[in-house]
Amino acid sequence: MSAVTQRVGLLVIGDEILSGKRQDRHIPAVIDMLWRRGIELAWGQILGDDEQRIAASLRRAADDGDAVLCCGGIGATPDDVTRQAAALAAGRPIALHPEGAALLREKFGEQATPQRLRMAEFPEGAELVPNPINQVAGFSIHSWFFVPGFPEMAWPMLEWVIDHRLQHLHNAEPAEEYRLRVVGTTGESDILHIMEAILARYAGIRLSSLPTRSNEAHARHIELGVRGAASLAASAYAELLRYLHDHGGLQVEELRPPEIQPRG
Repeated sequence: MSAVTQRVGLLVIGDEILSGKRQDRHIPAVIDMLWRRGIELAWGQILGDDEQRIAASLRRAADDGDAVLCCGGIGATPDDVTRQAAALAAGRPIALHPEGAALLREKFGEQATPQRLRMAEFPEGAELVPNPINQVAGFSIHSWFFVPGFPEMAWPMLEWVIDHRLQHLHNAEPAEEYRLRVVGTTGESDILHIMEAILARYAGIRLSSLPTRSNEAHARHIELGVRGAASLAASAYAELLRYLHDHGGLQVEELRPPEIQPRG
C-alpha cells in the first residue's frame, strides 16, 4: 500500500478497560492528535490482555497495510502480553533490546534487576519509541507502534511517533467537517436523494446523517455533516445547502458552516 493511502488504526489493550475498572481515554486523544495533523483515525479496537487476539488484530492490520498505534500491555508483569503478541504476529522471537536495556540500567542503576529488564524485551529487530516521562521506552516493528497504557506517558510518545514515523501521512490541508440541522422531514428518506446526489458529485466526501426524534426540547430533526478536505467539503456543503433550500418545506439551521462560502 502506498504511503499516501496508508490508514492508521488504534489498539487499546487492557482487561481493566473491558471490566469497567478503568475508562478508555486514548481513543478521543488519538483522534485529536491525528486530526491536528490532517490524519483520520481509520479504526479503533479495545482488546483484553489476550496474546492470540492481539496478534490476530496486528496481522489483519498488516494484511490491510495499516499503521497501528497500540496503547497498553507492554509492562513486565504476567498479565502484560502485548510484547509477546507483537512477536507472535511478526514471527520473531523476543530478545533483550541492547539500547532499551541500557536506558533501564541508567535509570535504575543497581536496581535494574532481570525482572525490570524484561521491559526492554521486544520482538527481535524492534526499534525504540522514546519515553520522555521516565525513559522506559516503547517499541515499534513494521508499522506497529507500542506505548504504555498510562496516558501521561502514552500521549507524548504517540505524538513523537506521529511526527517522526508517520510524518509522510501529514496533510497540509486537514479534513474539515461542516454541519447543519434540517427540521420538517418525516425521516431521512425524504432527503435521501439529496444525500445521494452530493456523494455522487463529490467522490472524496463523507456524509453523515444523525436523525433525532422529537422531544420536549427539540422537534424531529436530522443533523447532516459533510467531511473531507476543507475546500472540497466547503463546496459540497454549499451545494447541499442549496438542494435543501430548493426542496421546500424544510427549515435549515447552519451549525458549523465554512467561514467563506465557495463561489459557483
